Amino acid sequence: MAASPKRSQAYRLTASQPRQLSQLPGGWLRQQLPPILGDCHVDTLCLDQDLTLVRSRYRPDRPLVEEARSSHEGRLLVITLGLQGRSGYRASDGSTLVFEAGHTTVTSFQASQGERRYEATHPVSQLRLLVGERLLDRYLGPDRTWQLLGQGSLRQLARQPTCLASASHANALLRPACGEHSGKLERHVHALSLLSLQLQALAPAPAAMGRLSNADIQRLQRVRDIMFEQMHQPLTVAYLCIAVGLNEFKLKQGLREHYNTTPQRMLLEIRMGHAHRLLESGCQVAQAAYRVGYRFPGNFSAAFTRFYGKSPKSVFGPRR
Repeated sequence: MAASPKRSQAYRLTASQPRQLSQLPGGWLRQQLPPILGDCHVDTLCLDQDLTLVRSRYRPDRPLVEEARSSHEGRLLVITLGLQGRSGYRASDGSTLVFEAGHTTVTSFQASQGERRYEATHPVSQLRLLVGERLLDRYLGPDRTWQLLGQGSLRQLARQPTCLASASHANALLRPACGEHSGKLERHVHALSLLSLQLQALAPAPAAMGRLSNADIQRLQRVRDIMFEQMHQPLTVAYLCIAVGLNEFKLKQGLREHYNTTPQRMLLEIRMGHAHRLLESGCQVAQAAYRVGYRFPGNFSAAFTRFYGKSPKSVFGPRR
């Protein structure tokens, strides 16, 4: 039996060394590093074509240098949120990246070869969102996608402290799914919202907007359709923007011009209208709250009372 490496020396893990694979609840696939290294694993979840979620936790017993090789059909945009600790990456061309808790790093590449580096006994947790070229093309168009991804070489596009909105979406993405189908849709919403926030930071919305085009009006109508279809989900302006292909400024200005309302007001009106119909049909207050996107019936009751000037029980009660 081969002797274990000294704990003071860095252990070099090659890309060809086997990892233990296991299926986790919710569709996650875990890759566990050899136990000799400590508690080190990576979990992967495919949300959609060209949209993948990766969560990792490393706590090596000794300094660890892990060989990393990646090759994809197309170019990738990678959003990394540091949740705990600090790690480094050194590419074969000498370029370096640092990932640390409380910071969000955005990179792009197609094929990359290098080394991930971890300190001994220091826990490191990260959440990554991998966004493929075809998905970016769908939402941004080929010109903007090319600007972001370039020719496929490793590039750091941004690194800044994680904002509260991004942290909120990250927490939601890490929560256990409530149900197979509702959980998948909810994660999709949070993933695209997180992507939209980072894209807005890379390319802020213009300061002015011209007259609405027919294409813009169709996108605004699609915003309204999404609100009807997904009112039970935690819809955000960022998610709506990327779902229909409008920046935040144009979406807000367009709804004000075309519908004389705001995104929040339109969503509230849609939710309250549907909730009223549910209550009239005999649906209980807690069920109606959940079906229109409220996790807590008390919050729903307060919003319903402000909107209609009467409690939801007064609508449901006579039907009992």
